Amino acid sequence: MDVFNKKITISLRGDLYDLSEPKVMGILNYTPDSFYDGGKYHDPGAVTDRIAKMTSDGADFIDIGAVSSRPGAVMVSEEDEIKRLSRVLNVARKRFPDLLISVDTCRSKVANMVVKEFGADMINDISSGNLDEKMLETIAELQVPYIAMHMQGTPPTMQKDPCYDDVVDDIIRYFAQRTRLMRYLGIKDIIIDPGFGFGKTLEHNYTLAARLEELEMLDFPLLVGFSRKSMICKALRVGPDKALAGTVALNTVALMKGANILRVHDVKEASDTIKVVKHVKDLSAKMS
Repeated sequence: MDVFNKKITISLRGDLYDLSEPKVMGILNYTPDSFYDGGKYHDPGAVTDRIAKMTSDGADFIDIGAVSSRPGAVMVSEEDEIKRLSRVLNVARKRFPDLLISVDTCRSKVANMVVKEFGADMINDISSGNLDEKMLETIAELQVPYIAMHMQGTPPTMQKDPCYDDVVDDIIRYFAQRTRLMRYLGIKDIIIDPGFGFGKTLEHNYTLAARLEELEMLDFPLLVGFSRKSMICKALRVGPDKALAGTVALNTVALMKGANILRVHDVKEASDTIKVVKHVKDLSAKMS
């Protein structure tokens, strides 16, 4: 498998955007309760500094979320989500007009607002449209790229005894069904995310990482999000603040197995990881 030579594109702002060489998506959580950085970026100056740092470190996209999706999280109201996103997007668009922005939401009304009012470039939905029956038709109307994630259950319930016949096969079947519906409704640019940590045990997560290349049969760009998650913390017996090395290790595995986008808190390290893996891939190709 040669992830760096496979031609993969999505449409962004009317042009084709190449994902053949993996990209970095930096995380900006505009929430008080996210598991790692909740509450850090609640004033315009902090938001500006965070975005400037991530872009200078090599972020290709910034993913902005206003609702925590950590295990056990309680959903905030749609009104509060819109207020939070409006504040941060207003700052982001004024200070960084050319920034490629993804918005993390599972609500169709929110998706419609951030695209039409703030020019959000893509929508990142942890539920693949399962938490809002109007989401998929809204994305089809908006014609923006759609990141569809796999999740068993909902954030408040997803870690209560998740169960699969075979976690990889079940996720492949899930995406085959959901993407068929998305295509039928007219969504053209789909990115899939297997949802590490969302309705999966530690064994499920590492089985999925070990067999990640099997998702390539779906023929969609692949996004992975390991950044400082509990699957790393539990394996290393550390807190999120000590989980950077584990994140880099899993991102390396994912890149070798075909990942196209790394969604991360630590952009510089992810960007460097991509560069190093590219060197390995290029030399491997020359020697073969």
